[in-house]
Amino acid sequence: MIDPRALRMFLAVCRANSISGGARLLNISQPSVSSAIAQLEQAVCAQLFARSRTGISLTAEGEMLLRRAETVDSVLREAEEEMRLARKGVTGPLRVGGTPGALVSLLPAAVRLLEDRVGRFTLHVVERADHDLATLLRNGEIELAFVTTGIEAPPDDLEEMTFSQDPFALIVGRRNDHLPSELSLRDMGAMRWVLPEARGAFRRQIDALFMAADVPVPQDAIRCDSLLTTKAIVRGSGRVTILPMQVASAELSIGVLRAISIRESVFPRSIGVRRMAGGRLTRLGEALLETLIHSSSL
Repeated sequence: MIDPRALRMFLAVCRANSISGGARLLNISQPSVSSAIAQLEQAVCAQLFARSRTGISLTAEGEMLLRRAETVDSVLREAEEEMRLARKGVTGPLRVGGTPGALVSLLPAAVRLLEDRVGRFTLHVVERADHDLATLLRNGEIELAFVTTGIEAPPDDLEEMTFSQDPFALIVGRRNDHLPSELSLRDMGAMRWVLPEARGAFRRQIDALFMAADVPVPQDAIRCDSLLTTKAIVRGSGRVTILPMQVASAELSIGVLRAISIRESVFPRSIGVRRMAGGRLTRLGEALLETLIHSSSL
């Protein structure tokens, strides 16, 4: 049986990169930490640290235990905050992450419905690239990751659900009012572009559009992962971009941007969430997931 207090000391040593530093973080004596680490190694029947003149480093077994210790620590911290908020009549906290486009497409509408369902709640949202989101899920730092789905099968420890589809369109500003309502990417060779930088599912889908048109991905491009900045550049210049329609819906509705159909856009962008397979969600996490499921069935 692993002693949770020893696990906490182990995590402090890992974060400080030394036993003495871990003791300082916890404000306890170094011999107490050394004893706890020895007891922990005995409990798991493995050496957790390799010791040398230059300090300590984690063994393979230590690396595995560190991932679990971070998850346990995250769960305990979330439990403390959940109890504190419950005393104030607030549900949560819920921590989610996502790629910019997926968050914009799904989360705002879900939040509106969630407010009607649960009342006051606390939600923390971070934007990250696809590969970073998987790490955050595994470490317990987020419960749900909003992503582009259907590109590739998720890893065995993650499960994926799709809630919406959104067609890609060529997005242009008023300086390109002369362009027709439909174009092939083959006709866009002279245009200047704003395209995503991060090498995630969103960029792969846009690259696939150029491949379908049998034209190279433009080299005369501003690479930008901020949707707000991308739309601002396109709105104020002659540059163009490719975005899902929902991502640009606000600007399209007031006429500062215009959507042009792309002939090669034969597949819609699918968006949804990933979560730990078989993992339990907090009450607010379950409520958000149920809201997404319900809204997608309407």
